[in-house]
Amino acid sequence: MEKTVLVTGASAGIGRATAIYLAQNGYKVYGGARRIEKMQELKEYGIKPISLDVSKEESVVACVAQILREAGRIDILVNNAGSGYYGAVEDMSMADAKYQMEVNVFGVARLIQLALPSMRKNNFGKIVNISSVGGKVTLPMGGWYHASKFAIEGLSDALRKEVKSFGIDVIVIEPGGTKSEMTGLGTEYMMAVSGNTPYSALAKGVGKMYAGIAKTAAEPIVIAKLIKEGIEAKNPKTRYVGASGAKLMLFFRKILSDKQFDKMVMSQIK
Repeated sequence: MEKTVLVTGASAGIGRATAIYLAQNGYKVYGGARRIEKMQELKEYGIKPISLDVSKEESVVACVAQILREAGRIDILVNNAGSGYYGAVEDMSMADAKYQMEVNVFGVARLIQLALPSMRKNNFGKIVNISSVGGKVTLPMGGWYHASKFAIEGLSDALRKEVKSFGIDVIVIEPGGTKSEMTGLGTEYMMAVSGNTPYSALAKGVGKMYAGIAKTAAEPIVIAKLIKEGIEAKNPKTRYVGASGAKLMLFFRKILSDKQFDKMVMSQIK
């Protein structure tokens, strides 16, 4: 039976690549994003674009209701939509911090709540939460981004235990450096909020480091393939790690003490 998938953040990057790749491999795909005009070309792949702003309750409810009305079920939820604001914790406004948590954590959680009844009824479901290597390791200027991704890791671990008996798997994807417009936007924001504060030198260093990472960043299809591997595995791993530098960073985080890891990270920021 054809499986119905909702991929959020489908207008660009990992979300777009995943929506196309799954559609090409026999899935019925709904691509959700705020910028619905950027998803029109997805129709060529048989993907149905759907308006979705994960920070707005009415949008999330309407999106899930439409899919259930049209397809009758949601088998796979790929929570990919995300916000990547960077800036010193002291400099970022609480309004922007709350928005980042709203998109990266609460929007994800609300979609899960709304998708679960259909999955439980069918005794089948795959919930894929796109975290980040930044859900395990931290860089300066990424305080709120890291907080949101660390939260996704914890949320996913608890949820996995809650829904296993209903035939539902929870899969965390931890990408490393991946080509995305989010990194550029996040760096621009960082320079706007911290570029002329006591943290300006650090902000410039982090900006340079991200520019370097962007040069070796993996194509989003790398992550799309990891997602397909996870949702098609009979007994999926709890976490899949991929893209530029991901495994190496997690290896160093595992073997080094906090202070050693801090020293290693800061030595890369010049």
